Amino acid sequence: MRDNQKEEPGQTIALVVTDRFSMIAFSSVVEPLRLSNRLLGRPFYQWTTYSMDGNPVTASNGCQINVDKSIKELDDADVTLVCSGLDVERLPLDPELGKRLRRLNAMGRTFGAVCTGAYLLARYNLLDGRRCTIHWENLRSLREEFPDVEVTSDIFAIDRNCITCAGGMASLDMMLRLIAIQHGAYLAHEISEISLYQNMRSGESAQRHDIEARTGISNAKILDAIRIMDLHIEDPLSCQQLAMTVSLSPRQLERLFRRHFNCTPGQYYLRLRLETARDLLRRTSRPVLDVALACGFASTSHFTKCYRERFLCTPTEERQSYQWANKAQASGPQGRSSRMTAK
Repeated sequence: MRDNQKEEPGQTIALVVTDRFSMIAFSSVVEPLRLSNRLLGRPFYQWTTYSMDGNPVTASNGCQINVDKSIKELDDADVTLVCSGLDVERLPLDPELGKRLRRLNAMGRTFGAVCTGAYLLARYNLLDGRRCTIHWENLRSLREEFPDVEVTSDIFAIDRNCITCAGGMASLDMMLRLIAIQHGAYLAHEISEISLYQNMRSGESAQRHDIEARTGISNAKILDAIRIMDLHIEDPLSCQQLAMTVSLSPRQLERLFRRHFNCTPGQYYLRLRLETARDLLRRTSRPVLDVALACGFASTSHFTKCYRERFLCTPTEERQSYQWANKAQASGPQGRSSRMTAK
């Protein structure tokens, strides 16, 4: 035990888990707290788990955890984190949770979210004017639905009393950072070593591999063209405009794309826009026309035609099929879930 820390007051952590939450994100929050207590030689951190109704909650991997309390008992913890996961956009808003989170914010208490939880905070109007992050699969839909929120692709973000994290192993990075602020970098590095986690990352680290690593292509002109396409999903550039931005002729750009992707730049661009549209259809409840416009299509008829050619179904059928599949998975046999205790 470190003598200069004997008199330090402890800290309470409230963890609100939602249906189909991310187990890896949740565990990566709790385990650093446990290891901190072990290395400090005392229970400095005390955490309490909550669900909407106090009943056990099933994670996205099918495991079920028991919680300590319902959100009606959510008290004035020093730090309150919402941990969610799959299909956070379709979770019903609970007024009680919103009321208690707003109260904590008004009191100046630290609050936040891991994995996809930032989406819930945004729906409770707790992120307006703040900088936050969310898992990369949900970045575009969060930006589309909440333009007043500054959404970054960093692995975690700290803005005043609000902390958000993209989930996965980034939850460990965020917790190590918070522990380092409170107890110093030495303790954070000790926890990292015990966890066999050798490379502690800063919040500004990127969530995904760069385009070169994802595509396996090193040609700078193609990589620049793909980055520009991704920045202009809503207002697509013509092949000529795209070629000009990377200092090539349209014919040179087309030859490069045919060599590496066996398609034209226009075909690649269309595929990218349609994949973005599919993501928005699945993750938001926005009207099909809004999704079409957000992905650079001037009409629903043109959008539907292109979508059917690509995915063999209409945008409406895509959304209905995805919702049906999620309901079927959520109501599957309970016997497949294994039970575990959160603490």
